[in-house]
Order: sequence, then C-alpha cells, then structure tokens
Amino acid sequence: MELQTIEKLLNKYFDGETTIAEEKDLKLYFSSPNVAPQLEQYKPLFGYFSNEGKQQFDKPLPLKAKKRNGAWLSVAASVVLLGGMLTFYNTQQQPSQEELGTFNDPETAFKETQKALNMLSKNVNVGMSSVNYVTGEYEKSKTTIFKETKK
Repeated sequence: MELQTIEKLLNKYFDGETTIAEEKDLKLYFSSPNVAPQLEQYKPLFGYFSNEGKQQFDKPLPLKAKKRNGAWLSVAASVVLLGGMLTFYNTQQQPSQEELGTFNDPETAFKETQKALNMLSKNVNVGMSSVNYVTGEYEKSKTTIFKETKK
C-alpha cells in the first residue's frame, strides 16, 4: 500500500471514522514486515489486536450455582438483635419521681412550669426574628429580580 494512503487511514482510524474493511487493511499492513520507519510506533497497537482476536476462553464454566444460606444468616442476625434489644430494655431501671420532673408541691410545680415556658417563649421569639429577617430579605431579592409589570 502507499504510504500516503496508510497515513490517511491512520488519521481516520484515530478520529473513529474508519470502516471495518479499512481497519482490516491497517492490520494487514502493520502485520507485514515492510512497515515504514516513521510508522513503526503503531505496529504493536495493531499487532495486539490481531493477537488478542485469536485467543479463546478455555476455562470450564461451573453449571451448578452455589447454594447460599443468606436467608438463614439474616434470620439469625434478626434473632440476635431482637434478643439484645429485649435484654437492654429489661435491664433499664425505672426512673424515680424526681428524675421525671414531678413535684409534690403545686406551687413549686407552677413556678418550674412558668420558667420552662418562659425559656421556650424566648427561644421561639429568637427563631421567629430570624424567620422574619429571612422573609424580608427574600421579598427584597424577589422584587429586585422579578420586577412587576403593570398592566
């Protein structure tokens, strides 16, 4: 083959535009002993394709699928987990009346409830001020971006 033809085919090959017949011509050219010296670097590439195409898979394939006992393993794990959870909950001691926050004196209970509600109110107010700030900023951004058109 002509050197110019081979170079054009190589360019087409590397661009992914060759046909099967043109690729066969390239493989045939690079498998021959008279390859141009400037194209010697491509000889292993096309030699690799021709050698790999002749290989055959010769390992035997097992026809029987191995049995897996994954279902039994998951059942066993579930039983162990359930047993551990039951043991954990049974060993927990019941909290005393003081740990539950109950009071014998109604006035003490009333004062503690007022403190708790006051703290809750302050935290809700802080959260609401943040929400109001974000809402205001959102409205400013919205009016800046989407200027209303008057009809």
